[in-house]
Amino acid sequence: MREHPSIFAIRPTIAIDLSDRRALVTGSTQGIGYAIAAGLAAAGARVLVNGRSTERVDEAVKAIRYEVSGADVRGIVADVTTAAGADAVHAETPELDILVNNLGIFGAKPVLEIDDDEWRRYFDVNVLSGIRLTRTYLPGMMEREWGRVMFISSDSSVVTPVEMVHYGVTKTALLAVSRGFAKAAAGTGVTVNSVLAGPTHTGGVEDFVAELIGDDVPWDEAQRRFMAEHRPQSLLQRLIEPPEIAHLVTYLASDLASATTGGAVRVDGGYVDAILP
Repeated sequence: MREHPSIFAIRPTIAIDLSDRRALVTGSTQGIGYAIAAGLAAAGARVLVNGRSTERVDEAVKAIRYEVSGADVRGIVADVTTAAGADAVHAETPELDILVNNLGIFGAKPVLEIDDDEWRRYFDVNVLSGIRLTRTYLPGMMEREWGRVMFISSDSSVVTPVEMVHYGVTKTALLAVSRGFAKAAAGTGVTVNSVLAGPTHTGGVEDFVAELIGDDVPWDEAQRRFMAEHRPQSLLQRLIEPPEIAHLVTYLASDLASATTGGAVRVDGGYVDAILP
C-alpha cells in the first residue's frame, strides 16, 4: 500500500468547522480523493470514503482514523460509474451535505488512436458518474437550503494536453456541468463549483511520469524533467501535494465559501496562463 501523504504536512491557518456535515468523496482510497476525505474529516465532517475494492476502502478508512483523532469516517464499496453503484451509495446515505465528485481516470494515448469505446469509458467515469450523483443529491440539498457540490476538474480542462486529449475534454465538460448545476441551485443556499487541480503528486501521476520519462530514472530527477519538459507553464515548478488540493476543497465545503458558486476555482500552481480559466 502506498503511504498516504499527511494532511498535516501543510497546515491551513483558517479554522473551518464542518461538524455534523455529511460528506461523500468518490474515488477516495488514494491520492487527491483520500486527502480530501481526510481534510473534511479533520474539519469535523462525517465522511464516507468510496472505492470499488473492499480492501482499499478499509485501508483508507483505517488510515484516516489513525491520522485524524476522533474522525467520523466509514466506507462504501460501490462502482459509482454505474447506476447500480450510485443507487447503492444513495441507499447507504440518503442525504448528503457535501458531495465531492473526485473519481477520475487518466492516461497517455495519441488522440488518433482513441476509439469510441475509450471515449465512452472516459465520459462514463469522469463526467457521468458525477452528474448522476449530483442529480441524486442536489434536490435534497436545495430543499434543506444548504449544500456543497464540487467537481474535481483539472488544468487540463483549459490547457488540453496533447498526450491525453480524451482526459482533457472530459475535464472541460465538468466546467460546464458544474456551472449548469449551480444555475439550477440558484438562490437556494447550495453552491456548486469545479476545482481546477494542477499537476499533483499521486501514485497514478508517478506511474504516468514513468511512462513519459522512463521507469529507470530516480523520482526527483523524473519529476524535475516532467515539469520542465511537459508542464513548463507551472509557476510552482513542482508537483502539487494532495493536501494542498484538499485545503481548498475543505474551504469550499464550509460556510466561509457561501458566496462562491458557479465557479472554476484554481489550485493549479499557476499552471494555467490566464487571468481567468
